[in-house]
Amino acid sequence: MRRQELDIQLKTPEQIEKMRAAGLVVAAALDAMRAAVAPGVSTGDLDAIAEKVIRDAGATPSFKGYHGFPASICASVNEQVVHGIPSAGQVLREGDLISIDCGAVLDGWHGDSAITVGVGETDPALLKMAEVAEDAMWAGIAAAARGIANGRGRLTDISFNIEKSIRKAGRYGIVDGYGGHGIGTEMHQDPHVLNHGKPGRGIRLEVGLALAIEPMITMGSPRTVELSDGWTVVTRDGSRAAHVEHTMALLEDGVWVTTAVDGGRARLGDLVTARQG
Repeated sequence: MRRQELDIQLKTPEQIEKMRAAGLVVAAALDAMRAAVAPGVSTGDLDAIAEKVIRDAGATPSFKGYHGFPASICASVNEQVVHGIPSAGQVLREGDLISIDCGAVLDGWHGDSAITVGVGETDPALLKMAEVAEDAMWAGIAAAARGIANGRGRLTDISFNIEKSIRKAGRYGIVDGYGGHGIGTEMHQDPHVLNHGKPGRGIRLEVGLALAIEPMITMGSPRTVELSDGWTVVTRDGSRAAHVEHTMALLEDGVWVTTAVDGGRARLGDLVTARQG
């Protein structure tokens, strides 16, 4: 079913089960890459790991070939915010911070998730920034779950709670122009989900809505620039950045984080649907 104003795709519980299967493939690929991150490993090595895990599961990398993107993951190191192109020549060094974004499509349905990981001994302030981004992501997801429970949720309630969580944690730049999105039979669907804003605006949160929630924050200015490769987005001031993401779906009795192995239970408790598994 689609809502026409923004072409919102609402999923049935059975379709969300299929998104869960794709999400678990993404989770497995990210777990394998997290374990492989180390000084001397190239972002091309990580890309090969992800593609093998995804294809061995009978799925296809969502990113590869998407508008010409040449790889299975986005690997964004240090001042790179998003959409970094992995390569054999980009070798990780002690103290680097890497964001890895990964997507897979299985049986026609997508999962999309991202993590930020320190390489070897990493500045605690950078690891704290990654933690702040992750906490903000979960704050946004929890807001969506509460909104579906009380029947009053609006899209920007997610945005507001992401921003509030970040602002409470310290002085970080919240990247503008990039954010979360609808997801389902396509990787990117309506609506766009900002990581900042006032609550109570935008579309009503409905059962069957699936969204990728993805805060991106920096240690400095939120301003960014796209490099000449047409993909890689970097901070304008050279400050380090963090990017995290999960795919979630709203059901009658709660939220299901389809790319989290536990469905989101550890972070969200009873806000998670009983259907999750």
